[in-house]
Amino acid sequence: MPVTKLDEKTALVVIDMQRGIMGRPTVHPAADVLGHVVELVDAFRKASQPVVLVNVGFSAGFVDALQPRADASMQMGALPPDFSQLVDELLADPARDILVTKRQWGAFYGTELDLQLRRRHVTGIVLCGIATSIGVESTARAAFEHGYNLTFASDAMTDMVAEAHENSLTRIFPRIGEVDSTKAIIAKL
Repeated sequence: MPVTKLDEKTALVVIDMQRGIMGRPTVHPAADVLGHVVELVDAFRKASQPVVLVNVGFSAGFVDALQPRADASMQMGALPPDFSQLVDELLADPARDILVTKRQWGAFYGTELDLQLRRRHVTGIVLCGIATSIGVESTARAAFEHGYNLTFASDAMTDMVAEAHENSLTRIFPRIGEVDSTKAIIAKL
């Protein structure tokens, strides 16, 4: 479904565009996705709308990471020192942007994201980032449950698994928001 409108106060929430994730193999080239993310970031800043840059990071020894009993291991091994560092192209600025570090898939639980958005009277969110079916979808589900209007930039996200990416874009996101291109979303700002 194409984007019909954006709320008067809409935040861009960028998920996990960080050095340790950008180098992983993805369905769509990460550089192309990053290009669209940067277009959105620039447009939201120009429109004086909030930009939220989310990264995932853990303490030494992963003591703050989820360690569930699960069939598929989430063991990540040793992470490079710059794993959590946002990519330079985002031009992250703590004086201007909302910076959120999460310790799990979604950006709401255990963070100040909802508080920071509500203090700015945000009612709508545009989501993008990596990975579509993990960080983006987990954040989207929580945002939906918190009552935000959601828009998804389909060309500004990707996944490590094609089927998972398509499932999120075609089955999950249309049930909780509107899905469209970066260009169409920027036109509604």
